[in-house]
Amino acid sequence: MKNQAAIVAENLAAGYRNKTVWQDASFTIPKGEFVGVLGPNGAGKTTLFRLLLGLAKPLRGSIRIATDEPRHGHAHVGYVPQRRPVDDTTSIEALEFVRLGLNGHCFGLDRKVKKERAKALESLKAVDAEALAHQPLGSLSGGELQRIFLAQALVGDPEVLLLDEPLSNLDIRREASLVQLIHKVVKERGVTVLLIAHDLNPLLPVLDRVVYITNGQVATGKLEEVITSQSLSELYGAPIEVLHDSRGRLAVLGIEEAAHAH
Repeated sequence: MKNQAAIVAENLAAGYRNKTVWQDASFTIPKGEFVGVLGPNGAGKTTLFRLLLGLAKPLRGSIRIATDEPRHGHAHVGYVPQRRPVDDTTSIEALEFVRLGLNGHCFGLDRKVKKERAKALESLKAVDAEALAHQPLGSLSGGELQRIFLAQALVGDPEVLLLDEPLSNLDIRREASLVQLIHKVVKERGVTVLLIAHDLNPLLPVLDRVVYITNGQVATGKLEEVITSQSLSELYGAPIEVLHDSRGRLAVLGIEEAAHAH
């Protein structure tokens, strides 16, 4: 499965109107990989997602999902945005919320809706959230909500899953739990996952590949190829040092100074 391409970019440049955010990006992401999308704020990580969602067009070059150009509402792409408006008054049940990922306009108790609810329940089971099916979203914790959002993104059986900072605002234990859950989905369903994150360390045990965006450039490859002192120094055009502690965790030093310099 991993020999087949899920995403292919060729000489890709992205930006808005007359502003180029990054350029000259050529990479291939094989099917079934867990990919971390990293880089400082404003570097263009979300811009990559907008291209894949068909919400923006390349300034130059091309990007494809399998053999298709990205388009809005592509059935093979699941997406969990960074922020979803949920407060303690949100009364929709988790099962119905997940079902809306299949059909946001169909209500009632006909055969089609029953089939959709069965599909939604299957998706909840896949993320270990079956017990939350009849809980209102407003009553759920941040970690539980992330599972529900993930279930909705998976309910249409996507081939590519885009997750925009799903680990933000979670404590260390819930971070690790969600990462392992996403990894299980990757393995069991063969989904290609791109996950935007600021902290690399929770992802270290599961990453297959890294996309690192900064300073108008995109570097892709295995973790040990991209997250190195030499590679990051070249990307930033300034001295960057990557350190490893006794538990294998990474610390990247010099990024803030490099960002201010630019």
